[in-house]
Amino acid sequence: MTLDPADPHSRSQDAAEAARDVIELLDILWEHGRDAVSTAPVSSSQLRVMYVLDRGEGINLRTLSEALGATPSSVSRLCDRLQAVGFVRRGSNPVSRREVELRLTTRGRSHLYTLRARREEVLLATVAKMEPGARGALLDGLAGFRKAVDDETGPVQPRMELRDTPRSA
Repeated sequence: MTLDPADPHSRSQDAAEAARDVIELLDILWEHGRDAVSTAPVSSSQLRVMYVLDRGEGINLRTLSEALGATPSSVSRLCDRLQAVGFVRRGSNPVSRREVELRLTTRGRSHLYTLRARREEVLLATVAKMEPGARGALLDGLAGFRKAVDDETGPVQPRMELRDTPRSA
């Protein structure tokens, strides 16, 4: 089957396939540099938990489960493992004592900070090898992608900036 480059569906399909390929390449790059980041192994599912907690400090298990699209029992087990390595802390909600708040610990924030800094180094080195026009197109494309995600899900709270120091928890 030949796709017509003028067909909007075909262009969307091509873009989706290219994005999928880039995501897979990034996974390979991240795995390659994993040993330089931390001695505490964190699965991709656990890392997703940490990203959500970084953006939604003090959320409860139900909200975290909804954000991840997973069952509370599965998310609770992920949090158990993260708590065991010292990356997540559970605490009582000051408003509702029956509700448990989840927060990243200083160690968890430090891990994310180090991970993001390492990933930024890898990305910077790779993007620096691109032609200037391709870098501009990438930036425009990623901005458009981000807008489409925000339009679909609502704006995501900004993450901790790499230039910020890790917040204590």
